[in-house]
Amino acid sequence: MTDQFKKFDLKMKEGDIPQVIRKIFKDYYERLLKGDRGLINEENIDQIDLIRDQASLEEYISYGASVIKNAAVLKLNGGLGTSMGVQGAKSLLRLKEDKTFLDITAEQILSLREKFDAPIPFILMNSFRTSEDSMKKLSDYPNLAVPNLPLEFLQSRVPRISIDDFSPVTWDTDPSLEWCPPGHGDLFPALERSGLLSKLFEHEIDYLFVSNIDNLSATLDLAILGWLSKFEIPFVMEVCKRTASDRKGGHLAKTVDGQWILRELSQCSAVDLDKFQDTTRHRYFNTNNLWLHIPSLKKALERGGGCLPLPMICNQKNIDSNEPESPLVFQLESAMGSAIQVFERAEAILVERERFLPVKTTNDFLNVSSDAFGVDSNGNIRPERISPPLVDLDPIFFGTVKQLRERFPYGPPSLLECSSFSVRGDVCFGRNVSCQGAVNISTDHSLIIPDGSRLSGKI
Repeated sequence: MTDQFKKFDLKMKEGDIPQVIRKIFKDYYERLLKGDRGLINEENIDQIDLIRDQASLEEYISYGASVIKNAAVLKLNGGLGTSMGVQGAKSLLRLKEDKTFLDITAEQILSLREKFDAPIPFILMNSFRTSEDSMKKLSDYPNLAVPNLPLEFLQSRVPRISIDDFSPVTWDTDPSLEWCPPGHGDLFPALERSGLLSKLFEHEIDYLFVSNIDNLSATLDLAILGWLSKFEIPFVMEVCKRTASDRKGGHLAKTVDGQWILRELSQCSAVDLDKFQDTTRHRYFNTNNLWLHIPSLKKALERGGGCLPLPMICNQKNIDSNEPESPLVFQLESAMGSAIQVFERAEAILVERERFLPVKTTNDFLNVSSDAFGVDSNGNIRPERISPPLVDLDPIFFGTVKQLRERFPYGPPSLLECSSFSVRGDVCFGRNVSCQGAVNISTDHSLIIPDGSRLSGKI
């Protein structure tokens, strides 16, 4: 085992990977060699029936406003847009009113600062693939940085592992693909080793709100901030009720001895899959909107030698996500939400679905960029109706952003009065198209929807 790890250790030293990351990787790698795949068995967890609702926290709004000067916002920005056919940072895609994810997020922060006359530091956790382009974009906002605090820190990288012989992967076509981010659980050691955690502490930042850059509705909430500040809660996870469309997302549970635990799909065995996907059994999923108490996190990292004891996630992927025939590799990762099991007095809070609007697919992209979603006075993305439309586009013809823009050359149709929008086949849309009710378009040949069309029913 030691001899097998030496190759990885050498590769990581040559890649200037910090010792604490090498230590975490070594621990996970040794588990992998012993046959551990990081599975969490159904028999070892219990379902959760009730979680406190965000609506019950309204009494803490004024307290939240009084402590917002002690809060900061961190966005995870390490992801590429490969699932939508984009090679660069997803956050640089133009989504709404010709603005990118980063534009919208920066404007949200600046609006909050003006409204509350508070510094509200903003930070990105970038990956080695997203840093340069993202920071170039943020140069458009010279007032965004807070003095003596960086706008970014970098997520780590670790070697990918050959699924055949558990050796370090080599890929001469693109050597950068020999590496992968170690999951967003890397947030905690990355914060510590970058020195940012200590700087936030010195700036008297007590709470850090963390969310994904593609979830544009995840903004500072005064009620939640006031509640956790009032009672000095060390860690809070926002959850939503699961629906059929959330069956693949990580769900919250408790161990048999009452400890919070997060289980991701890759931590579920085939035997337990039906129960994992049973939304009446496991009712709540992790939105990846987290609140961290900086002093508590600092103490936990000091106890752990610069890292937290997070469960291992073993993912199996193609080394080149754009080449389905490329070799399969193991990626050893961790999830930041799993830190809920590390902190005593950690809590979960049930939030409304409008705080979880991630853009993961072209379906999401078209929906959020349409008039079914608006931008409020604080720059926040909000649905214009109680139940936004369900969008289901043919992945063959609409699977990438490039295809989407080719087939909607004048922008998305009006979906404000639409309950569902389904398209199957090669369809191109003209100007000023609007949809009402349930719209279902299906064709086995090329179809052009004329300018000014009002669509409803089956077409």
